[in-house]
Amino acid sequence: MTINGDPQENAAYRPGDRDDFDRLYRTCYPRLLRTIYAITGDAASAEDCVQEAFLRAFKAWPRYRPERAAEAWIYQIAINTAISHRRRAKLRRIGEVLRRLGRPGLGPDPADGATTSDLIQALSALPPRVAADFVLRYHHGYNNREIARLEGVPGPRSARPHPRTRVAC
Repeated sequence: MTINGDPQENAAYRPGDRDDFDRLYRTCYPRLLRTIYAITGDAASAEDCVQEAFLRAFKAWPRYRPERAAEAWIYQIAINTAISHRRRAKLRRIGEVLRRLGRPGLGPDPADGATTSDLIQALSALPPRVAADFVLRYHHGYNNREIARLEGVPGPRSARPHPRTRVAC
C-alpha cells in the first residue's frame, strides 16, 4: 500500500466501482485500524471510527478523484473521523461529570453580601457625601467629573479646596 500515490496503482481504482472499493477496504483496513487505534487509544473506538470512515468513503466513492491516492483519501477521512470521535468523547465525559455532580446551584446574590459586609460598616462611619462618592466611583464606576455633575458640584471633588485649607496667593 502506498500513500504517496503511485499513478499506476491509483489508476486501478475507478470511482464508483464496488469491486475497487472492496479491494481498497481489504488493502487498507488492518493498517488503518492500527493507525486510528494509536489516535483513539481504545480498540473499540478505533474500530468504530474506521467503520464510520469507510461508510463515509463508500458514500463519497462516486466522487473520488483518481489523481489522488485512494489510500491517502481514506486515511484523511479516517483521521478526521477519529479526531471528531475524540472531541465527542471528551464532551461526553464532561457531561457525565456534570450529571454526577449535578448542576451548579445559584450562588448567593453579591448584593446580599454587600449589605452585611464590613464595607457597609466602614461606609456608614464616613460622612454621607464621602460615602456616596465612594460608592458612585468604585461600585458604579463613575469618574470624578460625572460624580461632581451628579451632585451639582462645579468640578471634581479633588479639585475643590477644603474649606479649612488656606490658599496662598
